Parts: sequence; structure tokens; C-alpha cells
Amino acid sequence: MPTRPAPPRKPRARSQARIDAILEAARTLLATEGVASLSIYSVAERAQIPPSSVYHFFASVPALLEALTADVHAAFRAAIQAPIEHESLRHWRDLSCIVEQRMLTVYDKDAAARQLILAQHGLTEVTQADRQHDLELGDLMLEVFNRHFEVPSLPKDVDVFALALELSDRVYARSVHQHGLITPRMAEEGMRVFDAYVGLYLPAYLPKRRAWTGLI
Repeated sequence: MPTRPAPPRKPRARSQARIDAILEAARTLLATEGVASLSIYSVAERAQIPPSSVYHFFASVPALLEALTADVHAAFRAAIQAPIEHESLRHWRDLSCIVEQRMLTVYDKDAAARQLILAQHGLTEVTQADRQHDLELGDLMLEVFNRHFEVPSLPKDVDVFALALELSDRVYARSVHQHGLITPRMAEEGMRVFDAYVGLYLPAYLPKRRAWTGLI
């Protein structure tokens, strides 16, 4: 019988503290100066540690940015999975509005998130990591919708919710490119794009589950 692979070891407390310091320094540089200013040496200087220590944990700037992208998406996951009052929902668009507003709050509070996900940095590794994370977020969105509404069968060859998230991000990205932030008007437009695309697969009226117990 094949043995299961051993779970990955957690970094020791000292190593984790150093990783946290590196990521926080990179996040600050991203927020204030953008992706172009980021280098192993600038991060090391900001974190007040030797560059060799940064290289020990992150072999390159793209590797560092991929780790930050994972952090941003962890915040998005938490936004999607946070409790929602079932009785307050009347329409599936009420649910999409709540979740999208939460994700917009992440963008609003985290300039580094806007730089990583929405800015035009041209870093293929980060873009690929973001799209992979979007697939996970799309699955979580579908789970949340299924908990509160009777969602019909969706196509297997199209990740409807993941693609809807990508489309709304395109609108937010345009706002960041033009204004440096997501304006209220463009936030509204991004939410419209999300609902319009999802609405191609969900009926105008979606039966609400009688009670939400946390289980489908």
C-alpha cells in the first residue's frame, strides 16, 4: 500500500517571522512605489535584513510576488466565506452584491492588492497565479450561491463564476489605470459586469433555499 506523503513542515517561528517581515516590506514598497521599484535589495533594505536572507526564502522577485498574490487571495477567500444572513437575501443579485462589495473593500484597503491584481505590470508568473486563484474563488462563489439558492446545473467546460470575477476585475483594472483606485462609479460598473455574465446562466428568479444550515 502506497504511503501518504508527509505534510509540509511549517516554518520555525524565527523563519516565519522573517518571512512575514519580507512580505510586509514588499507589500509596503508595492503600495507606495509600484511593482517597478521592487527588487530583492530594496525589500531587504526595507525589512532591514541582508539580501541573502531574502534570497533564502524567495529566489526571485516573481516568487516573492506570487507569495503576496496568495496572501491577497486569502483575503478574498475570507471575504467570500464570511457568514451571510440568509434571511436578508431576496434575490441572487443580493448575494452577489454582498460578496462583491466585500472584495472591493479588500482592494480599497490594500494598495498592494491593487498593484498585484489590477495594475499593468506584465509579470506572467503573477498573472498566472492570479488566474489559478480565481478558479478557486469561483468554486467558493458557486458553493456560497448553492448554500442560499437552488443553483441549476452549470456548464462543465466553463468556470462561470471564475470568469465573472475576471471580467469584473478588468473593469476595476481600468479604473486603477486611469485614477489610481477603484472609483465608486467603476465599482458599480464592475458589479454590473459580474451580474450580467452570471445572469447568462442563472434565471432572473432563482428559488431560495427554505433555510440555510451550512450544508447543501
